[in-house]
Amino acid sequence: MLRSVSLLLLTALAFQAQAKIDASQAARLGQDLTPLGGERAGNASGTIPAWTGGLATPPAGYRPGMHHPDPYADDKLLYRVDSQNLAQYEQLLPVGLKTLLQQNPSFYLRVFPTRRSAAAPQRIYDATRFNALNAELISGGNGVQGAAAGVPFPLPQNGQEAIWNHIMRYRGDQISMATNQAAVLANGSYNLLKLERDIYFLYGRDGVAPQDLDNTLFYYKYKVVAPAKLAGSALVVQETLDQVLAIRKAWRFNRGERRVRRLPMLAYDTLQPDTNGMATADQVDSYNGAPDRYEWQLLGKREMLMPYNSYAVHQRGIPYADILQGKHVNPELLRYELHRVWVVEAELRKGFSHPYGKRRFYLDEDSWQILAVDLYDRSGALIGLQEAHPISYYDVPMFGSTLETIYDLKGGRYFADGLDNNEPMYDFNAKLSPRDFTPQALRREGN
Repeated sequence: MLRSVSLLLLTALAFQAQAKIDASQAARLGQDLTPLGGERAGNASGTIPAWTGGLATPPAGYRPGMHHPDPYADDKLLYRVDSQNLAQYEQLLPVGLKTLLQQNPSFYLRVFPTRRSAAAPQRIYDATRFNALNAELISGGNGVQGAAAGVPFPLPQNGQEAIWNHIMRYRGDQISMATNQAAVLANGSYNLLKLERDIYFLYGRDGVAPQDLDNTLFYYKYKVVAPAKLAGSALVVQETLDQVLAIRKAWRFNRGERRVRRLPMLAYDTLQPDTNGMATADQVDSYNGAPDRYEWQLLGKREMLMPYNSYAVHQRGIPYADILQGKHVNPELLRYELHRVWVVEAELRKGFSHPYGKRRFYLDEDSWQILAVDLYDRSGALIGLQEAHPISYYDVPMFGSTLETIYDLKGGRYFADGLDNNEPMYDFNAKLSPRDFTPQALRREGN
């Protein structure tokens, strides 16, 4: 018996040792690999160029507070993918995107030259190098220790490490913004919901160390400001790092009740408030929260057509009616490029509930941003597609989505979030602190 226990302990220790990479592998970061773990070189055919640092400084003409001018506005269209020529390109597409094209002859992909624009501050690259040697999964993969600020696993060994890279990627220090969201019904009708949002990131802050985190990733708050009949409702979230150890804390101010209530659960398959029942809590930011309800598998890396450098849909002054078309977003405002992505598949574990029995994620090698997700129900049928349309916020610098969509491929409707064309640009220097994300602060917001 004693010998069996000793063997189990040795096996556990060996697994922990394998969870970290050795110094020779970490030394590749910034050499043949990018500082965040992507392949620095382009592909053999030249259709994907080498990464040369990304877009780390604003282009000429940019002024703080502007909706980011498109640095690639002069790029020429390479080709268009639609329902007529789909067979020629289907191997480069997520299954959900292929299905969206098949179902909607009015939808198409405008494919442009690949621009590897993702960039982050040097301190994030330095922290990623530290994390590569020190970060490890804990709690059965439901938490991370030994990491701070940078990507925790730039050379991922499994699907859980890859999805944590997305969850913990750099998104700035703090953001204050106003955006709109809409649930677009099958008949094309929708109502805009305008939200004022604040996020204070603890994990990615300058100078933060692993021991400073206290199991906290970030703080998030929003207030509904339009339409008038919903204005005043508000939500605050304190996001934990290991949500199995301590579930995220969330409070909601209901305008009708004039009181703050603690939400017992805002995770997993709980429906997001104010989304018309079209999005689960863990679909915010393409995926968030504890990974414990799924079995994760890293399927490798593929070259695929992905939404990227979506500056056209981000520009100031575009009427939202020009973006939100029936069945899908206006394809003339979207940009797709050929990029290498990590493919991660998540299968719902036995004994757990969720409307998505399987999800297939496509993660950008240069930023760890999830770019697309195929959504399957518990019987294995494809039912949805998520897309994140990112840009390089070169004034930070940071790479992230400007528009996110969730398509219901069965019902012919979709949800769009991040519409900011007629709002002030994001403030990445907002004066925020954790004190702004408490139930007491939420009560003040509601009033």
